[in-house]
Amino acid sequence: MDNTSNRAVVLVSGGLDSATTLAIAHSQGYELYALSFRYGQRHAFELEAAAKVCEQFQVVRHQVFDLDLRAFGGSALTDEIEVPKDRSEEDMSGGIPITYVPARNTIFLSIALGWAEVLGASHIFIGVNAVDYSGYPDCRPEFIHSFQQTANLATKVGVEGSNPFQIHTPLIDLTKAEIIQQGTALGVDFSQTLSCYDPAPGGLACGHCDSCQLRQKGFADAGVKDPTHYGVDL
Repeated sequence: MDNTSNRAVVLVSGGLDSATTLAIAHSQGYELYALSFRYGQRHAFELEAAAKVCEQFQVVRHQVFDLDLRAFGGSALTDEIEVPKDRSEEDMSGGIPITYVPARNTIFLSIALGWAEVLGASHIFIGVNAVDYSGYPDCRPEFIHSFQQTANLATKVGVEGSNPFQIHTPLIDLTKAEIIQQGTALGVDFSQTLSCYDPAPGGLACGHCDSCQLRQKGFADAGVKDPTHYGVDL
């Protein structure tokens, strides 16, 4: 890869999916620019986890972008709406959950696209997953394909440049267990990550929200000890 093509913007939330995505991009030799968002999420402790993951994989720069989506609300993550707990797998797969943040990945990818264009980076990595599907429409392959097309239609680089934008989704076809196994093989310290939607004071995971339950099942299925720090006994 030349000096232009080896730069990549990686969206890093601090959860296990984005940590594994960052590790994959690192293993492929990219020069890493990490992007996280402080968007009014109730689980803002994830940003501390994101910083630790970025330090582990020695990113060139970790940019935290402030964007207050509480102005719109409409999600249990950004509004005074209770986070669902202890739902069955059937319930979790039955439609779009209240933890969906309207157009979040569209917004995040748009900002990542702008930064990538400034950096001269033609690669954007995002840790979306469509197998252990929790109902989010902006985690589907159809959306990613459509956004990549838009990226190359709507930017100067896309129209004039020799390196079109590529949106990389290395986890999209993996189960949560496979993601954990791959992250483990790449040296991800999952004890530093946070997936919980409703962490307790101090950032301890609740152990009962959809994200915590999917995480627990993933570690069990992977045969890997769950290093997560929970605020309650499970």
